[in-house]
Amino acid sequence: MLPAVKKFAYNASLIEREDLSDTLSIFHIQPDGDTSEPGNRAPPVPEFVAGQYAVLGVYNEDEPDKGFVRRAYSIASPPEERRWLEFYIRYVDHPTSNNPLTHLFWKMQVGSRLWLGPKITGRFTLAHTVGEDDPRQKIFVAAGTGLAPFVSILKNVLQQNVATDGKASNFILLHGASHPHDLAYKEDLEKALNLVRQRYFPTISRPRLHPDWRGDTGRVETFFDAEKLEDLERRLGFEPGHIAPERCVAYICGLQGTIANTLIALFRRGFIPNDRRIRAAVGLPKDVVPSLFFEQYDSMPILDLSNAAFIQSLRETFPTGLSS
Repeated sequence: MLPAVKKFAYNASLIEREDLSDTLSIFHIQPDGDTSEPGNRAPPVPEFVAGQYAVLGVYNEDEPDKGFVRRAYSIASPPEERRWLEFYIRYVDHPTSNNPLTHLFWKMQVGSRLWLGPKITGRFTLAHTVGEDDPRQKIFVAAGTGLAPFVSILKNVLQQNVATDGKASNFILLHGASHPHDLAYKEDLEKALNLVRQRYFPTISRPRLHPDWRGDTGRVETFFDAEKLEDLERRLGFEPGHIAPERCVAYICGLQGTIANTLIALFRRGFIPNDRRIRAAVGLPKDVVPSLFFEQYDSMPILDLSNAAFIQSLRETFPTGLSS
């Protein structure tokens, strides 16, 4: 019997891997080059927009019956980098499937082959949300590897020299992780964003394990707690109440808890989520312009839209009231 033909033929290679910890790594994936013509030296990475994602996949060679597994991952490298795609990936300790992709990734060494989906896509970008020329400050809220699209966006902005002459102050990055060693890109982000005044705020959620840590503590969404939000504005050099949709746009990337808690907190400041179901549930007009955008890494519902009492309480927090 002839072997079964694999539907997803490998078309990319792992060319570099940086292990930040036992469960956190940065992978450089290089797509196969165009071999249709001899001597073709076209860049292997297709054009994309900073903030987008690609799909990676691997066959389970150790347990072939489990077959092929794939998943979308945000790209951390900027569009200007045409030699490889960079991915910031966490090993899933408690997977929800019996064939978790990260368990296969962690067996990979430089030179290992894998599948890269044919399209790079996604709308979690400046261009697809408010436009690259929007003058408001951009607040990036990242939980764990949710940092990846923001790294791509910031590198893109810096490489285009848009962030010179003080314009780097238009980008504020809040990054939460469990441990200090989980704060990937920390040194580069400090250099890029803290040129004039602090614009990069890392925080860890398990400070008791790191008594030498002198930075912020708590989950990243706690920056927006009622008792801490004005302090954040003060540290940013803003007047109280400055973080509002007239002057800022918020972007959140990570798991459900971070997105939900940040959304609820910023809803009190008048931020409008881009999710149509949430807007409809709380009675916002259909044509209202969103000022809060999110990219979710799990499949849990962001908010319990069937909970009438909760939705009513959310409506009542909106500063100017709601009417559909």
